[in-house]
Amino acid sequence: MTGTAIGQRVLDSAMADAGLAVVELDGARRWLAAAGPETAGPLAAEVWVFDETMSRILLVGHRWRGLVPPGGRVEPGETPREAARRELLEETGLRMELFREPALATVRSYRPGAAVTFGLSYAAVVDAEVPLDAEDGQPVTWRSLEEDWDGCFSGDRERMRRHAARIASRSRGGSRR
Repeated sequence: MTGTAIGQRVLDSAMADAGLAVVELDGARRWLAAAGPETAGPLAAEVWVFDETMSRILLVGHRWRGLVPPGGRVEPGETPREAARRELLEETGLRMELFREPALATVRSYRPGAAVTFGLSYAAVVDAEVPLDAEDGQPVTWRSLEEDWDGCFSGDRERMRRHAARIASRSRGGSRR
């Protein structure tokens, strides 16, 4: 997204989703509002895909970040939600609706020395038996939420566990989305 302003539509969409996020870290909405529609990014989006038992999460093997949720950079003119769906399809072959409320809004650096990035983590639930179609060089794997795995944001593992429990408790109450 470097070099191209994100524009008002993308900013409005990102701000709306950040306002719905279950957890906000690092003053994410304040950071994004200050950056404004003329910022050239970067923005990122990912999807926390849980199995129907809410005991496993789908992760992608990234060459330097380890096991991470499917996701990536928001492309010019694309909202974070659109980017999350696109990245999910590209990296796993899954085409699905995301929960209305993102799990997480944050500002972080995705690699040492890189600029900070506003990111949204969306959530979805899928039958773990659905066939996956991994992107070349990025294997896809289901991992138990009870185990640890090598990934660049170790604090997200506990956030994922809590979010899965939240979805599970809401689905027992009648509605997941």
